[in-house]
Amino acid sequence: MSKTFQLEIITPEKVYDEGQVSYVRAPSLDGLFGVQSRHAPAIIAMSIGEIKVTKDGKESYYATSGGYADIRPENVQLLVETAENITDIDKERVKAAIKRAQEKLKDNKADLTRGKAALDRAKNRLKIINR
Repeated sequence: MSKTFQLEIITPEKVYDEGQVSYVRAPSLDGLFGVQSRHAPAIIAMSIGEIKVTKDGKESYYATSGGYADIRPENVQLLVETAENITDIDKERVKAAIKRAQEKLKDNKADLTRGKAALDRAKNRLKIINR
């Protein structure tokens, strides 16, 4: 019985093929969920947060803005709006995004829902790179 499963993180722009992994943890609308090999099939709505992947005893992290997880006993596909590996996140760019979002929220003519979502995504990315 295999203790690993195939993991793909799929965005509209890129596919991260993680290969065989032993564990993945991701944010759902109801909190964090974790998957190990031979997990029961499920489809889970994902929210903004951190994806943690354990492969060969090493952990890697991604920032995501949400989507869906398609979980099957032999593989998992995370179909997400965005995913950024922690090594690819530019801290200065994130700080600028936070500042822009905060300015947008001060503007009473701006779309506050979009501004709040932008701020949440940027703060999530900053939290992940500051681990």
